[in-house]
Amino acid sequence: MSGLIMPKMMYGTAWKKERTTELVVQAFKAGFRGVDTACQPKHYREDLVGKALQSLFAEGVVSREDVFVQTKFTSIDGQDQNQLLPYDPQSSITDQVKQSFETSLKNLGLDYVDSVVLHSPLRTKEQALSAYKTLESFVDQGKINYLGLSNIYDSKLLLWLIENVRVKIGVVQNRWYENNGWDWAVWEICQKYGIRYQSFWTLTGSPTLLRHPLLINLARKYGLTPEQTVYKLCQIWNITPLCGSSTLTHVNEALAVEGASGVLEDTPEVKQLWDAMHS
Repeated sequence: MSGLIMPKMMYGTAWKKERTTELVVQAFKAGFRGVDTACQPKHYREDLVGKALQSLFAEGVVSREDVFVQTKFTSIDGQDQNQLLPYDPQSSITDQVKQSFETSLKNLGLDYVDSVVLHSPLRTKEQALSAYKTLESFVDQGKINYLGLSNIYDSKLLLWLIENVRVKIGVVQNRWYENNGWDWAVWEICQKYGIRYQSFWTLTGSPTLLRHPLLINLARKYGLTPEQTVYKLCQIWNITPLCGSSTLTHVNEALAVEGASGVLEDTPEVKQLWDAMHS
């Protein structure tokens, strides 16, 4: 079992379809070391992420110990039942989670996964807890390092789960964008309990932020693009963004931010933008 620390940025593979292998290989050859996928054929090709990883291992680009791999359990409500499902939908939630995780290991060609998250809360909080507890058993077996939750915007539910799980929640992956006020309430809970907050729709969901005069001024002052500035703010604010760009230039720009230290930190302009985003 690897003790790998989560990277500051993850490569997101949603909606990549048949290009998934090509794009994951491109991202890792450029320098990404974390990848996010899901056992959900509706939006992800987890099997092609696995094909990319095996190719990268075979070429010696990276070793398994260099790579942070994250996948998800997606409940039946998030699956397309006209597609081949990763588990028997008639089985119990416990068995669905077990079957889904075994499918993930097979798809990825791995014997352990660094992180597994519930793709969204289930229909009841008790069902969500049951699914999480099933994943806890794989942590006990050394097959998972981190457990987490995705698409959880109910602060009370998050706090209830924090109080009732045995294996600490290590990850929350949510939309972080202007239409939900950048999810600050959940972000604050994550900071309090030492949970790593991962963001998606970080750029595409915040066109107003990318045009904000304070952000534009920061970008100009420090020689960054507006997109790089948002990613750098995420670093400062303890957020791990998912970058799903299919363009090598944008991939390289994102990675340049991941390696940059000292830029923007503790500047009055950042505090002003923080205040504006919280108003």
